[in-house]
Amino acid sequence: MNGARPKAGKNCTHVKTFVDTNILVYAYDRGAGPKHERARAAVEKLWHDGNGVVSVQVLQEFYVNVRRKARKPISPEQSRQLISDYLAWNPVINDGAILLAAMEIEKRFMLSFWDAMIVAAALKTGADILLSEDFNSGQVFDQVTVKNPFI
Repeated sequence: MNGARPKAGKNCTHVKTFVDTNILVYAYDRGAGPKHERARAAVEKLWHDGNGVVSVQVLQEFYVNVRRKARKPISPEQSRQLISDYLAWNPVINDGAILLAAMEIEKRFMLSFWDAMIVAAALKTGADILLSEDFNSGQVFDQVTVKNPFI
């Protein structure tokens, strides 16, 4: 993952997957036990298939959490390199349209505002899957279905 660029495999299906912050953090937090292994495998598959998407919000949260809240934090330099690598996924920028959509999603699905921002960003990317442990696995937000890789 580190330094790699996403490439579509010959036989892979193109199922865009929006990756939530917690999954990215677990993928790099070697102190997260089995969650580390599962998250790392999921993210590596997305790199290989070229199907991963994120938002700038996710990358911001990842940068802070992987350095300060992870059981085994990583250095600011390594964090910066990882963020640079994930820019290859063309992260969606949370603009005014996403903000307004999040306000509607917050009300419609009774989510916290920050969770609604994640859903709005996932919808904007055209993702089919939202990979996260923060929502109910199988829950559907319009065309995006939540998948918890730890279940």
